Amino acid sequence: MLRQVAAGVLVHESEFVQTNGVVVHGRDGVLLIDPGIQHHELACLANDLSGAGQSVVAGFATHPDWDHVLWHPVFGTAPRYGTARCAAAVREQLSSPEAKARVAEHLSETEIAGQVPTDLLGDITALPAGTEQVPWDGPLARIIEHQAHAPGHAALFVEERGVLVAGDMLSDVLVPMLDVEDGADPIEDYLSALRLLEEVADGVEFVVPGHGSVGGPGQVRARIELDRAYVLALREGREPSDPRVGPSARAGWEWVAEVHNGQLQSLARRRERDASGRAGGGGGDG
Repeated sequence: MLRQVAAGVLVHESEFVQTNGVVVHGRDGVLLIDPGIQHHELACLANDLSGAGQSVVAGFATHPDWDHVLWHPVFGTAPRYGTARCAAAVREQLSSPEAKARVAEHLSETEIAGQVPTDLLGDITALPAGTEQVPWDGPLARIIEHQAHAPGHAALFVEERGVLVAGDMLSDVLVPMLDVEDGADPIEDYLSALRLLEEVADGVEFVVPGHGSVGGPGQVRARIELDRAYVLALREGREPSDPRVGPSARAGWEWVAEVHNGQLQSLARRRERDASGRAGGGGGDG
């Protein structure tokens, strides 16, 4: 069921890891951001929009993870936008005939196996590099692109409504998830992204993370600082004091500690590879 968080901005929360889809009302219809997850939830969302006399005129995917590039035929054929890097990453991920099968295999390991529509998975229209706002006839949705978490990740800032749609950042239940394997500099990429979000924080009344609870007035800066403290701890090799991991984690989210431990291990392996590369490349003509 849709829940209003600001004038003309509503959130639909999925049962699966508290995933948030966002609806922004425009003149002739709505902008639909990251809709998810299960068939019945997407049908419910479509029914809510239809009951309110609204149709989808544009979509937007904040980043290329499978749970943010879903769609359903009931939403129609409106263009589904993403940054150029996001769209390229999705194309690469789905380029092989086995790609959707791999997504299905991944989903088979979850409690939502067989419940996720994948026929329209990842059909994203690339916006030209450097595009600053979503092309639609509604409140200006400013695109804040960065490289934290995934290629071409973008937050949307609906300034007129005071809403920041953060994608997979600024969650109250998930720690920052770095692009450890493919990012050029995962830690600095994340810190840079937080600085970009901080630049608009004064105008944010509500922050909507990809997963977790909507944050109200004053929460965006607190969440930026929490994410920054976590990432700095990773950079400095310290165990972070973070309420999202360990005994203070919210009930049902204890598994986030496994995500954290996995990141520690991945970063350690990356540092070893980098150190080995530097050592191996140190020779030269003397």
